[in-house]
Amino acid sequence: MTTPADLHDVRDPELPGRLLMLERDELVPLLRSRADADFTLPVAACPGWTVRDVLAHCSSALIRVVEKRFEKGVFSPECNDRDIAERADWSNARVVDELERGMSEAGPVIARSDGRLDAVALGEWVHAGDVRVTFGEPGAYAGRGLAEALALLGTITRARGHLPLHADLDDLDEPLKLGGASGERPPGRYIGDGPTLLRLYAGRPLDGAAAYELAGVEAAELNIFGD
Repeated sequence: MTTPADLHDVRDPELPGRLLMLERDELVPLLRSRADADFTLPVAACPGWTVRDVLAHCSSALIRVVEKRFEKGVFSPECNDRDIAERADWSNARVVDELERGMSEAGPVIARSDGRLDAVALGEWVHAGDVRVTFGEPGAYAGRGLAEALALLGTITRARGHLPLHADLDDLDEPLKLGGASGERPPGRYIGDGPTLLRLYAGRPLDGAAAYELAGVEAAELNIFGD
């Protein structure tokens, strides 16, 4: 049982970088161990994208953060497609190299962003789970970074004033409070494990997920990446 470092309203600026570094150390060796054919597999969570497309998107997004390239329309679907297309001639190894660099260097920039870029780190972690599902690897949306991912989810949902939810998690010693406390509606309630909660907030398929209880809110209302 673990407790995330940030269960309260105060943002921990180093949290996104810690999550990226933890995931880097798990994901990059996995990617380097896979055959080139595995990079062509379709990713169910990202219709129309292969594993390589997901990784190219992830690496380009992080390098944009590192290099502070935030032109109009950045991170839009059109921008994402252009970034992927720009890497079409790259080897898989080069894409992974760029991803490793981005996961290593983006943390300090995100820390200085006053929270505006925190969701980039969480999105990278979610996409790593998408790739693990595609590969049939255990521990999708879990692993060493789970406590940090849950803490970051709490930070992001509170900063956005997302609908309130109290989560009693198998993975944590204390309840996790998500979203804002506007008083407009009572908090919803979630009982279950952390990976399933993260799937719900990321709008990911629940195939193979653990059983859970959700009251006072619809699952579709939780998605923070669907806007």
